[in-house]
Amino acid sequence: MNKPLRRIAIFCGLLVLALLIRDNYLQYVKADQLASEKDNRRVAIERYAHPRGDIIVDGNPITGSAQSKNGDFKYKRTYKNGPMWAPVTGYSSQAFDGSQLEKLDDGILSGTDDRLFFRNTLDMITGKPKQGGNVVTTLNAAAQKAAYNGLSQQGGKGAVVALEPSTGKILALASYPSYDPSSFAGYSDNDAKAWNKLQKANNPADPMLNRALRETYPPGSTFKVVTAAAALENGLYKSADEQTNSPLPWTMPGTTTQLKNEGNIPCKNAPLRQALQYSCNSVFGKIGSDLGNAKMLAEAKKFGFDSAQFVPVRSNASVFSDNMNQSQTALSSIGQYNTAATPLQMAMVASAVANDGKLMKPYMVDELESSNVDPVEKTQPEEMSRPLSPANAQILQSMMQTVVEKGTGTNAQINGVTVGGKTGTAQHGVANSANPYAWFISFAKMPDGSSPVAVAVVIEDGSANRDDISGGGLAAPIAKSVMEAVIKSKK
Repeated sequence: MNKPLRRIAIFCGLLVLALLIRDNYLQYVKADQLASEKDNRRVAIERYAHPRGDIIVDGNPITGSAQSKNGDFKYKRTYKNGPMWAPVTGYSSQAFDGSQLEKLDDGILSGTDDRLFFRNTLDMITGKPKQGGNVVTTLNAAAQKAAYNGLSQQGGKGAVVALEPSTGKILALASYPSYDPSSFAGYSDNDAKAWNKLQKANNPADPMLNRALRETYPPGSTFKVVTAAAALENGLYKSADEQTNSPLPWTMPGTTTQLKNEGNIPCKNAPLRQALQYSCNSVFGKIGSDLGNAKMLAEAKKFGFDSAQFVPVRSNASVFSDNMNQSQTALSSIGQYNTAATPLQMAMVASAVANDGKLMKPYMVDELESSNVDPVEKTQPEEMSRPLSPANAQILQSMMQTVVEKGTGTNAQINGVTVGGKTGTAQHGVANSANPYAWFISFAKMPDGSSPVAVAVVIEDGSANRDDISGGGLAAPIAKSVMEAVIKSKK
């Protein structure tokens, strides 16, 4: 071979080598990045080329797939009772991607998860059309319906979370106002218009906000359950019925400001049971001040404060501040000042008390399945912490039962069932000018000692009065209906 030909051959060989290197780089190094690239339309086309798997509640699908009218996308997502289930499912849209379970478990639902490789290969060999797997939730349909209907009847904004205390299973997760994910599941101009109408800039009610997980509120007097737990766990008081060192009036340390109670209620040196029954600010504020910021913060953290929760959808972290002085700690200990909590967090508080002091990690996906319902992954209940000893948890249970039997929570009473609860109103707005948030947290105890459900309800913009009974008047009836739905479903 002469020299010019040899040079051409070497050059061509280098070109082939460069091509092979580039090809392997794209296929093996950049493959995952390119597959997840938002501008890679082939990925989106494949995602909607076959029916998605379903999200399952009580054995029944709450989602579906329908033939799409758009040329590139063969199928689009459909939802049953979309507004009721949107805080659980999220959305899957040809134009706007996805959220929550639809997004987090997209690999299973779309059938692209590596764990479905064997199933997909078998279906390809047998000629069976490809289909996604299923996400089986822990939700209780009757409880979800009771929660959503209760919120919608109030007409304002709000949220409900219900947990199974012994496992951490989420039984209800409702937020109001809500939205229908079906309205923008496609790729048309109408879908775009529906999406734009739901954005906060165009809709101040912000219906796409998951208030159960992503909104933090001042918890008001419901936080007194945490303060009572801290008093018992730190030995400040050893029983529910011994007198507390709670003078009236009580001036917060370092100030000339008296911590006032709402109405003419018996709070002077009131025992813990009586103080919780009447929701005495002076008693629980002084407990927080006496214990100090460090001990109160440690107890709040045991209940889950200051940590985001993943259920698997991320929930905002609830807040109990550090580095507060005694008067700030006092206000925080009655659920005001900087204290803020999600409805999930306050359901966790009630759940831990009901479960004899053991807090289970909350979750709402029970199992992932392949398209032929073979199990892919199963969630196992997991202990998260021990905020209370069993003995102290039982003391607190009895205190919360008194609230429902003859305190501010009588609207949550259920025949034949022992119910414990705590009402709350939380002030907000400039100079507390806006209507307060109405709260209620509760649990149900059956005659055999089991606790099937714990609930937290918060109502915004309701016609609440400025007293602690507002939580009992607005939120407690919703909690009652949710608890009744769970109890009935287990019979």
